[in-house]
Order: sequence, then C-alpha cells, then structure tokens
Amino acid sequence: MFRRQRAAILTAALLLVAAYAINATSALRLFYPHAVAEVAALPAASPYRAGQRLLVVSPHPDDETLCCAGSIQQALAAGAQVWVVWLTSGDGFELDALLLEHAPRPTGAPLAGLGERRMGEARRAMAALRVPPGHLIFLGYPDRGLLHLLRENYGRPYTSRYTRSTRVPYAQALSPGAPYTGRDLERDLGRVLDRVKPDLVLAPSVRDAHPDHRATSDFIARLLAARGQAGRLRFWIVHGGLEYPLPKGLHEGLPLLIPPRGRHLAWQRLDLTEAQEDGKLRALREHRSQMNVMARFLLAFVRENELLTPQAAPSRR
Repeated sequence: MFRRQRAAILTAALLLVAAYAINATSALRLFYPHAVAEVAALPAASPYRAGQRLLVVSPHPDDETLCCAGSIQQALAAGAQVWVVWLTSGDGFELDALLLEHAPRPTGAPLAGLGERRMGEARRAMAALRVPPGHLIFLGYPDRGLLHLLRENYGRPYTSRYTRSTRVPYAQALSPGAPYTGRDLERDLGRVLDRVKPDLVLAPSVRDAHPDHRATSDFIARLLAARGQAGRLRFWIVHGGLEYPLPKGLHEGLPLLIPPRGRHLAWQRLDLTEAQEDGKLRALREHRSQMNVMARFLLAFVRENELLTPQAAPSRR
C-alpha cells in the first residue's frame, strides 16, 4: 500500500515538473541554461538590403508566419521586396475540418473548403505584415501528399486521401486543374522562380519532421541547384522534435532555441525588436482556424529571434 502511494506521489511530482518545464516562462533559463547560451552565441544573420528580392517558400498556410514573419518585416523595412509561395493550401488537417465543418469524418468538400479558408487567412496574415497582395502565390498541391509527389507520383497523378482530388482544385491557384504530380509542382515552382527572380530564398530544412516540409525542401533545393543558385537558400525548421519549441504558449522576450532535429546545423540568429514580435503575433492571429486547435504550439514561435541556416544538412564527419 505504502509503495503504491509513494509511486503515485512520485508520478504526480514528475508530471508537475514536466508541465512546468513545458509551459512556464522561467523554466527556459532554469532548465535549459546551456541552450539559451547557445542561441546567444550564434552569429547574427546578414541584414536585408534595399532592392533585394526575398522569396519565402511555405509548405502550408501559417508556416510562413511561424518561420519568417520577423524576416519579412525586416526585409520590407530595409526596402527589399518580399514574395510568398505556398505549395499546399492546408486542406489535409482533419481535426481542423472536424471542428470547423462539424463533419464526423471530413473528406472531399469540407476539406477543400478548409483549404479556401486557410488561403484567406494567409492573405490576411501577410496583409498584417504589409506584403503586397500581388506577391502572394498559391500552388494548391495536396496537403500531406508532397512526399508522394516527390517519390512515387512524380509523373503519375496522386489522389489526395483528404479532398479526393487528383488535380489542383482552387481557382485562385497558379495553375488550376494541374495534375497532382511532382512534375507539375516542380514546373509551377520553377515559374515562381522565373517571375520573382529571388536573391534570397527562405525554405524548410530537410531536417524538419513534417514530410511536406522535407519534400518542399527537396523540390526548391533541386530547382535552385539546377540554376546554379543553391547559395541563395536559407533554411528554417518548424517541426523540430519532441515538444519543440519550449516553453509552449506566448512568451515574448524569450529566445527561440535551436531545434533538436537541427542540432548540428550552422544556425544564424535574426534578432527581432518588440515591435516586430508584436507584428508576428498579429499576423499569427489571422490564422484563426489553426489557432483554434493548436494555439500554444503556434504562439511558442513568437520569440525575440528567428533562426536561419545556409546549411542543408549536417556535415559528414
């Protein structure tokens, strides 16, 4: 009896410590002093310049804000031009559709409707950051299907397990009706590069845990390498490992730590002003469908810095 009570007390204590470590502002410097010092010691990212052309490559609506709202604000303030391209419209998030459409097993039209809604949210988020509407480009390829397009469905159309579409279903996309193939996605992304002619491209890292993010990284890296422009890439990570980023929730003024999945990459630190943190928060709040289901995760990216790396993958030793 005594042993069971002691085990229950110990378990409860461990759960309280874990909850504190995951959620409390003070926990970051208490539990992770080395990680905080690591971020402080990182080299500063090169400042954006007037006349630069910056392209943010986003797998889903909201990634562009999580990774790069600070970069977007700093680039525009410096006189650079900013474009954003979304490879998918986020139409594969069943929990989101369940809450919004009240469908017990959402597929087809409810999820396509979610894609429309998320594109609208992305437009409003970028308007909050003052990105011109004409600089926003949606490709509309299948959410949670990009890795299939990269591997098994490069030339053969893929059927979305969520919307049931085999083609881009959105009239406002760059190529409405384009087959869900890797070849067509690559062609559309190449058209975006031709239009924007970016000096700098911010894209997800292949170290990101989300398969759409890894596929996006491969698609854009391959295209830029073929053009001899691989050096223009800077990478970021959103899905960085278990419970990343810590602590959860809104903690402005705390550093964004190096993600566990990107531990051995050559990170650079982009410091944000308080006004830029507030701007990132305003943009993030426009992604209302996502805030409804995972606000604490999203808000954890509103920090005093963002992280970028020119390194695609860790160096082999």
